[in-house]
Amino acid sequence: MRPQPLHIYYNTAGQSEYGLRFGPADADRIVLILPPLFDEMNRTRRMMVEAMRHLAKRDVASLLPDLPGSNESRTALSEQSMESWRRAASDAAIQSKATHVLSIRGGSLLDDATGLPICRLAPVKGASLLKTLLRARISADKEAGLVTSAEQLIIEGQRHGLNLAGHAIGPAMLGDLEKALPVLSDATTEAALSDVAGTALWLRSEPGDSPEMSAALAGYIDQWSATCGR
Repeated sequence: MRPQPLHIYYNTAGQSEYGLRFGPADADRIVLILPPLFDEMNRTRRMMVEAMRHLAKRDVASLLPDLPGSNESRTALSEQSMESWRRAASDAAIQSKATHVLSIRGGSLLDDATGLPICRLAPVKGASLLKTLLRARISADKEAGLVTSAEQLIIEGQRHGLNLAGHAIGPAMLGDLEKALPVLSDATTEAALSDVAGTALWLRSEPGDSPEMSAALAGYIDQWSATCGR
C-alpha cells in the first residue's frame, strides 16, 4: 500500500504554518526534513516527498515543514530572516517531537537550531545561495535591456530588499545570507551524493525527480537514524 501523507500545522512566531507528514503515528523515529531554500526547494520537493514515502514503509516517520514565507505560507517572505527560519525549524522540531534532522543544501543553515542529531546532504554557504540568486537577477535584467551588477543590487537590497528569481527578499534576509554558514558539531553527519545515488536536482532549470535517489536517501537515513540516538 502506498503511504499517504498527513497534512499538519505547526506554530511559529504566532503564525500557523503547513507541514507534510508521513509514517506511523507511534513511530520511534521522527525525522524533520529541512529542505533546500528558494528555487532549490521547488526543484527537489518531489524527490524529498518520495523519500518520505520510503521512510514510512520502514516505519520511520518524517515531517517536511513549510518555512514562513514559502510554499503554502501566508506569511510574507520579505519579513523573514535567517533567525526567523531557524526559530521555525526549532518550533517544528519540538511540536513534531522530532528525534533526528535531515537537512539538504540551504537547510543546513538552520538545522543546528533544533538541538537534534543532524544528517546533512550537500550543505552550502548562504553566500553561495545569494550569488546564484543574484546571477539569475542580473541575467533577467540583461534580457530586459538593463545593466546591473551584484554590487549595485546588494546596495539596493540593503535599503529596500530585492526581488530575486521571484522571491521578495527583505534587507534582513539579504544580510543574513551574506554571512550564514552551516554550524559544525559532533552531532552532525554529512552524506555524500555518492552515498544516496544522488544527482544534483537543485541545479536543474526545472523541478525534477529521481526515484533512485529517493529510495537510496531513505535507506541511508533509516540506517543513520537507527544508530544515531538523541
